[in-house]
Amino acid sequence: MRPDPLYARYPFLSAARAAVQEADISPPRLVTEGDPAVDRARERVERALMSGTVASETPERWSDRDELLSYPIARILVSLVDVRAAVEKYANAEATTAFERLRADLAADDEELRSVSTPRADLSTFLDEFDLDDAVRRVGGERGPDDFRVDVDAYLRLADADWGADWRLVNRDLADGTVPVERAELHRLLREAVRRRVAEGLPFEVRGSAGGDALAEALDDDVTALRDRLAERDRLPSVDVVDPERFPPCMQALLDGEGDLPAHSAFAATAFLVSLGLDADDIAARWPVLDDGDLSYRATVLADEGGGGSQYPAPSCATMDAFGDCVNPDERCETIDHPRRYYAAAVADAESADGAD
Repeated sequence: MRPDPLYARYPFLSAARAAVQEADISPPRLVTEGDPAVDRARERVERALMSGTVASETPERWSDRDELLSYPIARILVSLVDVRAAVEKYANAEATTAFERLRADLAADDEELRSVSTPRADLSTFLDEFDLDDAVRRVGGERGPDDFRVDVDAYLRLADADWGADWRLVNRDLADGTVPVERAELHRLLREAVRRRVAEGLPFEVRGSAGGDALAEALDDDVTALRDRLAERDRLPSVDVVDPERFPPCMQALLDGEGDLPAHSAFAATAFLVSLGLDADDIAARWPVLDDGDLSYRATVLADEGGGGSQYPAPSCATMDAFGDCVNPDERCETIDHPRRYYAAAVADAESADGAD
């Protein structure tokens, strides 16, 4: 099987799913044979649960085939984990990763677009995928040519009232059955369409179906490990004070930087700050480097609905290192495996020192 490289980047596309079905590749067979796609699927779900992305830490390790086939296996794993939080985190991560990739595709220069080795999607790819071609049109606006008007039916179908007052129809200039949106807002609507598609049908019953019991047994160790990872964030120390001087070196470097941060860096820094109880407005006011147009969405996705900080921990030290974000390590870093553990220890030491004084 030699899939279209575009399908490997966006495996939720209808054509990608059809390609898998036409290839007649059995997930149970992939699992029993130890196919690399199974390892990638496990990584895909683990990254979703722990880091809010499904992008691999070692992309060079996986072929387009591995990427594409890992998607249906990942859905099996999420279904076997069978925890509502896992479904929500997984769907959010697939949608977030898709739009990080779309943003990169749209920013690609002409030379990259002409390269057959770098398949790209564009806005029309997603509009067509979700039958929105006729519902969205580009118009000139006060902020430039990338303003749009969306049919009100499509807008109401995709917009979520929990996104804030700005998204309520009463606060939009409804005219001729259409609603004005900026480019970033259109991306958010499309990202929601992706999230819903990924979440649709999850979790499904694996056991009891043809070959399902054997498949579940073969994946039992993976499922147990994923459940443990899902619970891991609850074992990280809670810190309810914001003291930037005590932040780990990696976070200080990201937050003190200038210019746009890579998507993985922006996620790591935002997750760390949200875990301390900060919202998008707090973060934007204190660290403008994170105010990149996606901050509000990123902080909303990260925030724990129960008000307990972040539903995703910041990436571990190993992940920060893999992405080149582990910089200026000090002596404390040698004994720490997570930025939040570093910060909790630094705050505790400072409080002890103050008490001694």
